[in-house]
Amino acid sequence: MATQVPPAADTSMIHDVVDQVALRIVGQNYMIERLVISILTGGHVLLEGVPGLAKTLAVRTLAETINTTFQRIQFTPDLLPADILGTQVYDQSNGQFSVKKGPIFANIILADEINRAPAKVQAALLEAMQEKQVTIGGTTFKLDEPFLVLATQNPIEQEGTYPLPEAQVDRFMLKLHVGYPTRDEEKEILRRMAGGHAIPVRHVATPQSIMAARQRIADLYMDERIVDYIVSIVHATRVPADAGLRELAPLIEYGASPRATLALAQASRAHAFLRERAFVTPDDVKAIAPDVLRHRVLTTYEAEAEEVTSDSIVTRILAAVTAP
Repeated sequence: MATQVPPAADTSMIHDVVDQVALRIVGQNYMIERLVISILTGGHVLLEGVPGLAKTLAVRTLAETINTTFQRIQFTPDLLPADILGTQVYDQSNGQFSVKKGPIFANIILADEINRAPAKVQAALLEAMQEKQVTIGGTTFKLDEPFLVLATQNPIEQEGTYPLPEAQVDRFMLKLHVGYPTRDEEKEILRRMAGGHAIPVRHVATPQSIMAARQRIADLYMDERIVDYIVSIVHATRVPADAGLRELAPLIEYGASPRATLALAQASRAHAFLRERAFVTPDDVKAIAPDVLRHRVLTTYEAEAEEVTSDSIVTRILAAVTAP
């Protein structure tokens, strides 16, 4: 079994990124760490929370610290797919069409309030998110790595929002719930922002260094018992009776897909990497599993009637599946 820690330069770089983001974002350590995990694995993230919780600022700052291209797309009910991907433009001077690329052609995309646009526009992101490419007028363009979609959404209960299609939700590696700051954190926010001046951050990483760290994370050791543990957790979302949770069966409409198994393994490796370990432990899996699974476990009407959420189902599954 590999026991050496990851190279110090890698972990130092990542901690520098976290420190720079923390200069602007007070508290929200959970959100910042999960955003870094997404960068280190190439997995997209869905951030859910009411407006004003610094979701947009956190994503923008993250892009600044790694010195990469960044585009913010404000989703609105009148947005068109071409506004995101780009379109063909006719040039009268030569009688030919040329491609005008849209804002999707950047390393980090902030899809702000993604659930304010109808499903047709949301679906325009599917190919880019999964295949890392965009097709415009029959021509396919590869997107530069690292490519990451970090989407924010308001809670579905709010007026004027559209639920995301299940096919698109599954393409997000993580779904994060962003909550309100504590009283002390809010006082610190007020103190930092009182001057009205932007807080500068330094470029402490590059796209190349992030891609190099990704490769080392992919090679992190994962024992076969951890692999079995991950598979057992995901399988229990489909057949809860196998984990001794027969009572959950009427509450689960659909369990997590095999994409969730891959995402849980990748995110667990990144979680271990941030703690300067070269191997994955059950605690890594338990820590990241709720963020990987909460949007992939679809509940039934019976669950809604009993006010049982996917989060509570995942919590019960993690408690029931025996860790190695």
